[in-house]
Amino acid sequence: MADFRRGYGAAPWHLLLLLGCFAVTGWIVLRLSGEPAAVRMLLWFLGAVIAHDLVLFPVYALADRTLRAGAGRRGTPSALNHVRLPALAAGLLLLVYLPSILGLGDGTYTAATGLTPRPLLARWLAVSGGLFAVSAALYALRRWRHR
Repeated sequence: MADFRRGYGAAPWHLLLLLGCFAVTGWIVLRLSGEPAAVRMLLWFLGAVIAHDLVLFPVYALADRTLRAGAGRRGTPSALNHVRLPALAAGLLLLVYLPSILGLGDGTYTAATGLTPRPLLARWLAVSGGLFAVSAALYALRRWRHR
């Protein structure tokens, strides 16, 4: 077992999990291969990978490095995760609602819900602000308890 771990670099369950993920991905690719929009989905996926790896990853890696540099001394509660978590949640919500916020698919949204997507930007900002406010309050509580 130690030889396997040394040669592979991780535990055997990691390899089994990875093979399972590849099997599920292969099954999805086979299911989508007959779809007329498969080429568009592939282009969208490749564009998302390129946008993430070449644009977004360097941006948030730099932001994380900056936060770590200013995280403070050891022994005191760090604000790092109190910024990371609401930023991640706000980013994911933006990713989900960005097309509607930009007005793409207004007709589809209105037909499906009977509502206009106009208030989505204000709601996203309110939810994001609330997430950061709760996180800041928890950080203040942690700092207060540490003293």
